[in-house]
Amino acid sequence: MTVQGDDAIALPAIPPLEPTPLPKLRRPSPWRRGIAASIEDARRWAREIRRLFAYTRPYRGRLLVSWIATGGYAAAGALLAYMVKPIFDDVLIQSVHVGRVAAIIMGLYVLKGVCSYLSTTLVASVGQRAVTDLRNALYEHVLGQSFRFLSNHTTGSLMSHITTDVEKIQSAVAEMAGDLLKEGLTVVGLLTILFVQDWRLACFALFVMPWTMIPLIRLTRRLRSSSETSLRRWRDITEILQETISGFRIVKAFGMESFETGRFRRAASRLLHVNLRITRTTAFLPPLMEAVGGLALVCALFYGSYEIRNGLLTPGRFVSFLTALFLMYTPIKRLSQVNATLQGALAAGSRIFSVLDTHQEIQDVPGAVTLPRMQREVEYRDVGFHYADGDGVAVLRRVSFRACAGEVLAIVGTSGAGKTTLVNLLPRFYDVTDGTIRIDGVDVREATLKSVREQIGLVTQDTVLFNDTVRANIAYGLDDVDEARIESAARAAFAHDFILDLPRRYDTMIGERGSRLSGGQRQRIAIARAILKDPPILILDEATSALDAESERLVQQALSNLIKGRTTLVIAHRLATIRRADRIIVLDGGEVAETGSHDELMKKGGLYSRLFELQFPEDPAP
Repeated sequence: MTVQGDDAIALPAIPPLEPTPLPKLRRPSPWRRGIAASIEDARRWAREIRRLFAYTRPYRGRLLVSWIATGGYAAAGALLAYMVKPIFDDVLIQSVHVGRVAAIIMGLYVLKGVCSYLSTTLVASVGQRAVTDLRNALYEHVLGQSFRFLSNHTTGSLMSHITTDVEKIQSAVAEMAGDLLKEGLTVVGLLTILFVQDWRLACFALFVMPWTMIPLIRLTRRLRSSSETSLRRWRDITEILQETISGFRIVKAFGMESFETGRFRRAASRLLHVNLRITRTTAFLPPLMEAVGGLALVCALFYGSYEIRNGLLTPGRFVSFLTALFLMYTPIKRLSQVNATLQGALAAGSRIFSVLDTHQEIQDVPGAVTLPRMQREVEYRDVGFHYADGDGVAVLRRVSFRACAGEVLAIVGTSGAGKTTLVNLLPRFYDVTDGTIRIDGVDVREATLKSVREQIGLVTQDTVLFNDTVRANIAYGLDDVDEARIESAARAAFAHDFILDLPRRYDTMIGERGSRLSGGQRQRIAIARAILKDPPILILDEATSALDAESERLVQQALSNLIKGRTTLVIAHRLATIRRADRIIVLDGGEVAETGSHDELMKKGGLYSRLFELQFPEDPAP
């Protein structure tokens, strides 16, 4: 730099600063990364195993006895290997202690057999009971969830969890009960015999064992990944089965048998490839263990022959050592095979626990009150609702109305207006996000779920019946109902006459979802069920929209008997039901657009009038 003027001083130029190179970060070696990953996997597996074993706590007494028996089995096996030494050194060479050695051997075999039976049966019993408890807990958990949970999980995936995933754990428990603990302790006992006979020979023969852990760890990780993929493929197959069988009529009607068969074949092929990969990985372990065992035997032969020649080892001790080494082969081979089953069980357990850790159920608040039978009214006050997993758009906004005791209130509107959502909020299938719903002035969220739902009867277009008898379906949810009440409810629903024509009358099995009955018969069974429950509040969700004229006439007569004296909310499209209502609420875009009787709304000429004319263009307005 240069300064101008008489007193200018020339300053040396400052060289530009060069960036200081950052120190290179040392990346961990593949060996260290592998060790770290293995440690993390071991910790995760340990957590999952502990969680699975938590279900055995109620059966700790049986488990303790089984462990004692397993220890006796392992000890007897190890002592039998040890007894080879006196057989050679005392009995065969010196011909002494023959009776004593024979008695000991016979006693050890008896002990081993008794302990084997006890350990296998007791551990299997504990395991099977624990797995049954797990399946029951999973099923109970699923039933306790909200409708939002069911909308986030397909029926096929939940069926796969309760059946296939639990079955994987059950088979693993059976194998672990028979092999893991018993064979593991057997290996420990035989290793003890090896070191008791000659610790230097044991170290020399087994020095290759630690190196087998490296491929074993890698294979274990591959097995875990393949097992998780296999379970996902099973889920895909279960979903296809559930969809095609439940939609059997549609598949037939559209001639899609070939398409659905191809879809199933592709899913089965994907499962086949994954299972073959698991088989190949599992099949590699036994030859690996055989090779290690053969190498250990060769090492033992060279070293043992040298020791015997130099008088440092007796033939009986050496044969006892070889016997223990040979006996280790079978339990180690079984343990390597158990590992594959264990990885499948851990993968299944991880999927099951992911469901058990999902909590979307609607629960009673602390101090929830028991709601008495409704006497006065149901009130919706500024109710708003939006789905938590949606885009935040409100389905309902500022909906307010009252339904007095004994009043019939019809809810109509265009498709997607929020009619079904509105009535689903009353029994708390979902909870409101704004406003309140009250029964006799009590917020339903402050009452117990049981007492709220005891107030409500539900009859829907999609009638849900169970593969049970007519009697059981009518009395569903009620205990100790006498025959006279069931028959009275059936008569009121105009179902008694057709029930008498069934092969076994009230004891006739009606098939899955009532498939052996017609649509009108199914609906009248559902109405009889609601009549028998005798709820003060009734929800009818398009209960007659899927019926022919004759069936609708009978169902309408049954509904007339059902709604007498009850507060009824009706989602209706049929003329007769709409005209019979005391009041009609018209929903539009999630809001109440109009309220009034049929005649009043027709005179207004608004949305209801237009909907009525569209649905019933030939029906004259009164």
